[in-house]
Amino acid sequence: MTSDEVLDEFRASGALLEGHFRLSSGRHSAHYLQCARVLMNPARASRLATALAARIPDDIRGALDAVVSPAMGGLVIGHEMGRALGLDAMFLERPEGEFHLRRGFSLAPGAKVLMVEDVVTTGLSSREAIAAVAREGGEVLAEVALVDRSGGSADLGVPFYPLVSLDFPTYAEGEVPSELEMIPVTKPGSRAV
Repeated sequence: MTSDEVLDEFRASGALLEGHFRLSSGRHSAHYLQCARVLMNPARASRLATALAARIPDDIRGALDAVVSPAMGGLVIGHEMGRALGLDAMFLERPEGEFHLRRGFSLAPGAKVLMVEDVVTTGLSSREAIAAVAREGGEVLAEVALVDRSGGSADLGVPFYPLVSLDFPTYAEGEVPSELEMIPVTKPGSRAV
């Protein structure tokens, strides 16, 4: 699946939004990718997961024991990646600010894990999720994501295979351009900043 085909999936589902958005990272942007919308159609979610699974090198793919994703954003694509790879899919939650496996999920000691995210902007949530897997006894071999918004700058500490990389500018709180500042800010994600 090409970058244009991936973006067509986002556009067709109304998941590529324009305006003034505060991202989960706290940064501001004129673009927002609402992955929940692109993944709400099971056939589309399956197509995207299959394309994402094809990005994983065979040596990593063959060594995996489980798929783990952070809730909320990674839940649906994580589940679909588990289906595409024939692996169990679990998710991390942060009920008190730190990621943990809950709901009876557990990893065997030394389990080889694929981390699955919807969007990576700064990589902070991914690094926190990878650290949580290590605390739970597993080892993250690689991460995949539908979208890399970092411009290739996110250092996750593991190989990273996004389906598409986008270069939508983001801005820190004091750096928002005046034309963007004039638009009321929206926080469409699942986490308060």
